[in-house]
Amino acid sequence: MSSYTYQHYPYRRPPELDGKAARRPVVIVGAGMAGPTLALELAARGVPTVVLDEDDTVSFGSRSICQAKHSLEVWDRFGIAQRMVDKGITWEQGEVYLGDQAVYRFNLQPEPGHKFPAFVNLQQYYVEEFLYERCLAEPAIEMRVLNKVVGVMPHDDHVVVEVETPDGRYTLEAEWLVACDGVRSPVRHMLGLAFEGEVFHDQFLIADIRLLDELPKERRFWFYPPFHPTNSVLLHRQADNVLRVDFQLGHDADAEEEKKTENIDCRLRLMFGPEARWEHEWTSVYTFTCRMMQRFMHGRVVFAGDAAHVVSPFGARGGNGAIADVDNLAWKLALIVTGKAPEALLDSYDSERRAAARENILNSTRSTDFITPKFPASRAFRDAALALARDFPFARALINSGRLSVPTLQPESPLDTPDRDGDWVGGPGPGRAMLDAPVGLKGENGGWLIDRLGRDFNLLTFGQDRVEPPDGVTGIAVGGNGLAWRRYDARPGTTYLIRPDRYVAARWRSPDPAAITAAVERAQGRNTGRSPA
Repeated sequence: MSSYTYQHYPYRRPPELDGKAARRPVVIVGAGMAGPTLALELAARGVPTVVLDEDDTVSFGSRSICQAKHSLEVWDRFGIAQRMVDKGITWEQGEVYLGDQAVYRFNLQPEPGHKFPAFVNLQQYYVEEFLYERCLAEPAIEMRVLNKVVGVMPHDDHVVVEVETPDGRYTLEAEWLVACDGVRSPVRHMLGLAFEGEVFHDQFLIADIRLLDELPKERRFWFYPPFHPTNSVLLHRQADNVLRVDFQLGHDADAEEEKKTENIDCRLRLMFGPEARWEHEWTSVYTFTCRMMQRFMHGRVVFAGDAAHVVSPFGARGGNGAIADVDNLAWKLALIVTGKAPEALLDSYDSERRAAARENILNSTRSTDFITPKFPASRAFRDAALALARDFPFARALINSGRLSVPTLQPESPLDTPDRDGDWVGGPGPGRAMLDAPVGLKGENGGWLIDRLGRDFNLLTFGQDRVEPPDGVTGIAVGGNGLAWRRYDARPGTTYLIRPDRYVAARWRSPDPAAITAAVERAQGRNTGRSPA
């Protein structure tokens, strides 16, 4: 059985089949998590999109369940993040076990003062449903289900897409095509592009169940538990009283045998005891890879999310990385489509997000190597770290049961203006994500900093009347001297330039209008030379 009801979205005959063809600014392939998020971001900037998907419902199974704070902050711009928080399971605590003994407990967000929690566990089908419904309410977004892309023909100034529907085939012209069509990416295959990386042969069993007893709220990870003594087990609670249990099986396991209900029930009975009761939701046996395209930009075809890079599931970097991709892409693509920035601005999408993918793959691979050591020496190191961790704090830092997703760095981005004035001992520098905090803005009481930001570029000034921003930049004065000041290493007059994707582009102790204007120009790709300090 399933606690979730899969609805089927209505198919509508595309106008191109009746000769009503028009070139579209942006066509998006894929209506998972990334594609609809990109469509909403573009619609907010006045850019209409067509979203094509070969299916007519959301993804089957819970899949990507850990929705990180940074992703929630993106979705909050469209009024759906709180709905996700309310539906999902908020968790910040995690426990690591060796055998049946707790080794240590950790807190993902030890410091208060953020609008959103570090993580919310919510099944991917709910995230897709909320995004899809929001897209249907947006006139600038056309959602086309049962529209399967079967051909892609790039040209110098546009892309032609051939689409198959229940009513026949049609072609659609786009100024830009964005492939958010998943790890198997038909668009990538049609263009014959490589997807290189490392294959991990260890197998894992996912058993999503509705446990009809008391449910744990925190994330738990066991190494060598008595109910599965040769390998590891991971436990997450999800919405609708669903538990995800991941059993490490080893590379020699028979996947078809492991997926049989009676065999899963034997494992669960050992884990939860003879009195436990449950109902099955979804089962899968999986292996995984870490891969990345050499470039995410191929002419006017752009790749994002799993179509461009894929990581192991340990660390919640897949779905959250995809949302970060389209958050980076949307404002740049909108500036280009509306004629406000050169096409070369998209080179920074390629360089910034490839750097982020490398960081995610590195962290994901390290987690995988710790959880599934390949050599006797690495297993001995892992087991020694686990044995010492309960009594010695230094050993806890060596345990890697899936280092969880945080915003990646964007080092040496051509869009950033490096620090050149003042002594900075803290605060997010250029290339780092901004930090949320409770604030008391001039003339107002309280609120969250992320709620005060405009849609595009923002200029934060601490402790005085706001600095007059250039055209198109929102100016915000941060009063008081509280947590926001500490997080931004602020003094009176400290000023930050925040990009639309909420990354810091520049900061100053004592800015002047020329320096601010030059930094904005550089961040929009119109001047990547040295800016005045």
